Amino acid sequence: MKTHRSALVVAAAILAGCASNAADSAQTKAKPGQIGHVDAEGFTLISDGTWTGWKVNESQASWSLSEGGFRAQGERSHNFYTGPLAPFKDFELKVDVKTAPNSNGGIYIHTKYQDSGWPWGGYETQVNQTQGDWRKSGSIYSVQDVKADKLEGVVRDNEWYTHHVVVKGNRIQVFLNGKLVNDFTEEPGRKAGKDFERKLSEGTIAFQAHDPKSVVHYRNVRVKKH
Repeated sequence: MKTHRSALVVAAAILAGCASNAADSAQTKAKPGQIGHVDAEGFTLISDGTWTGWKVNESQASWSLSEGGFRAQGERSHNFYTGPLAPFKDFELKVDVKTAPNSNGGIYIHTKYQDSGWPWGGYETQVNQTQGDWRKSGSIYSVQDVKADKLEGVVRDNEWYTHHVVVKGNRIQVFLNGKLVNDFTEEPGRKAGKDFERKLSEGTIAFQAHDPKSVVHYRNVRVKKH
């Protein structure tokens, strides 16, 4: 009886090990550069230079695929993540961004797909090094804004940089190339606005094509839920 029990324990351990290996294999089966790949920091890739998992609303001609990601130039339009990992609540987002001079764009969090208009839901984190709007990259647009002097030497037009947003509870942090440029804590009881929600809840991610004179690239989009 003792021998039989020992054999059962060994068999159970082997099965558990097989199940664990299968789970690990399923999680890491996607290769670097493929949607679903999980990197060493725990971020999952959600874009691979195709339209898989993404949906553009109005003015679809404002978007194209270029340099391994999305290129935005044209009339107002937004590109929403519609893949299986959404919605996001507490999470981190990393995006590689490149702007042409005098360009304006944006990265939305906790937003929702809509057919047209500026996204109502969630917050916009600004992308703008040198365009005329004084609200510069890293701004939580029209809520807690960043001025140009804070970006000196941090990001430049025509160079790829990493736009990193951390959302946890009622706090949003924005890092550009690893530097914290914005740290915002949403006040208790904040109400949604009439024109834009500007309130944390949960939702998806969206990228902005702002106007025909602006050229912004977004690629290597990865997320980590908490």
